[in-house]
Amino acid sequence: MTEPRRYVLTGAPGAGKTTLIEALSRRGHLVIREAATDIIAARQAKGCAEPWQEPDFLDAVARLQRHRRLAADAHGGVQIHDRSPLCTLALARHLGRGVGPDLAAEIDWITSTGTYQPLVFLTAPLGFIRRTAARRISYAESLAFAQVHQEVYEAYGHRLVDVPPGSVRDRVALIEKHVPCPV
Repeated sequence: MTEPRRYVLTGAPGAGKTTLIEALSRRGHLVIREAATDIIAARQAKGCAEPWQEPDFLDAVARLQRHRRLAADAHGGVQIHDRSPLCTLALARHLGRGVGPDLAAEIDWITSTGTYQPLVFLTAPLGFIRRTAARRISYAESLAFAQVHQEVYEAYGHRLVDVPPGSVRDRVALIEKHVPCPV
């Protein structure tokens, strides 16, 4: 089997990544869901109000990202990931937290192997943010967090494709101009 081609969709919280991932999935692309939101939901269901404050949160996200990447690799082909460990690194920097052993290992692995394609899709903020149980960030904080994402990906040698606000159809079309069609 050939090595999968893994693309990353990243950007500010509330920039429409999940909507784009769902639309890409409906169009036949193999998509890999974001890990942090699922960990937050699971831990909140167990009574933890702010799981992102727990010391092991970033490593838990990195472990789930790795698990999902490996599971998707069984399918090979082209993959579109809703965030990557570099996004988790951006979160660590945004929160002023250190990098734990699981996240460090994932960063080392992906940078030494070129796990993800050099081209990364940076979704631009939509001009507002909808707060959810997992997303308790203001719009201003979201903009600052998006800037950290951009800086991290550029520092690791990725080229960013800006996905500006617009209709889902237009945004998906922009992504599909750069990603091979699903088989």
